[in-house]
Amino acid sequence: MAIGTLDAAAAYGRSLKTLAPAIGESTAATEQHAGGGNSFGSMIETMVSDAAGSLRTAEAESAKQVAGKGDMIDVVTAIGAAETALDTVVAVRDRVVSAYSEIMRMQI
Repeated sequence: MAIGTLDAAAAYGRSLKTLAPAIGESTAATEQHAGGGNSFGSMIETMVSDAAGSLRTAEAESAKQVAGKGDMIDVVTAIGAAETALDTVVAVRDRVVSAYSEIMRMQI
């Protein structure tokens, strides 16, 4: 079973919210993570949710066009925005995986 990039990033964000109190973080730190603090996890979560929103918008515009109620310009614009957002998420994921691989190759 393959896990999609968006699903993995969303699961990571949910795990931060659930595991933070179990690890011993204070409630203020947990609220900062949940409230969109400056953590890497919240940045990724925001990026993924924005990309998912762009994909939903593109899908809705495409459905309108198929039904004959939409404009082709809106469809092309929405698909372009969704493609750009998805490319950004994939590029960040590739950089994170590359950095992780490099860290794992380091000798201690």
